[in-house]
Amino acid sequence: MEIFVEVARQRSFTLAGQRLGLTRAMVSKTIMQLEERLHARLLHRSTREVSLTDAGRAYLAPCMATVSQAQEAARMVAHVAQTGAGAELAGPLRIQAPSSFGSAWLADAVARFSLLHPQVRAELFVDDALLDPIRHGFDLTIRVGGIPDSSALAMRPLAPCRAVLCASPAYLAQWGVPQVPQDLLQHQCLHFSHLTDGTHWHFQRGGGEQREEVGVRVQAGFTANNGLVLHQAALRGLGIVYSTTFLAWRNLLDGSLLPVLPGWELPLNHLSALYPASRQPSPKVRALIDFLVAEYQPVPPWDRELAAAGFFS
Repeated sequence: MEIFVEVARQRSFTLAGQRLGLTRAMVSKTIMQLEERLHARLLHRSTREVSLTDAGRAYLAPCMATVSQAQEAARMVAHVAQTGAGAELAGPLRIQAPSSFGSAWLADAVARFSLLHPQVRAELFVDDALLDPIRHGFDLTIRVGGIPDSSALAMRPLAPCRAVLCASPAYLAQWGVPQVPQDLLQHQCLHFSHLTDGTHWHFQRGGGEQREEVGVRVQAGFTANNGLVLHQAALRGLGIVYSTTFLAWRNLLDGSLLPVLPGWELPLNHLSALYPASRQPSPKVRALIDFLVAEYQPVPPWDRELAAAGFFS
């Protein structure tokens, strides 16, 4: 699996062999044995490049996860062997996160992590720009959606990130309650400028043959590059905001914001932890990721509160 993952990354048997300390012939033979075992062709070979087949693309993601877990386990054992299981975490830890999630949730989690490990000097940067973690020197980056397709970064999922449309009771009383996505064309919509599809909002409901999908290109009455700014505008009755449950949960529970089009689902994103794949994550990075996974999985606390109140199952 490790050899297959490296060939897929390098698109070359020769380069993969160089990275792994193997001959090209050994890499090729191993891939052929793997294909025979799976009864499927994983790679297209040509004189210029190696590329994935459909079966190869389907096999790559679980392989990457398995290899990553095995490497992580080996690094953990090596660290314990070298330093002892009780070694204290220490040193600087640079973390970057979106402003909304960083302020609403991550700041508290990092503070509690720092209390557990007082020798760690955490530096938390909150910024909604999609900064390059490697170029800007971050040990760990938390990203909501928009995960870069880069072999230079390793990723670990932290939590699902549900999107929700909501508006204040005053706004809906004045302008009416949308019944279908197309009704949004008649409303003031508050737009987050970092949304991947811009002002083209996607909706779906049902499943199987009854599945229905709708796309609406809304008119943005107010745009900002910060989710907290849009959230405040919605509370003031400026319009309908495309938000997240980690930001809107408390206002949904107390009724200061009401869900809009609750029968329709918005695309599901994920909160993910990104770190450079080119070097082994330090014990303090691994420890913080494990801490956040324990905080937010299997269901993050904000979604548990909403589920308990009957907003969704």
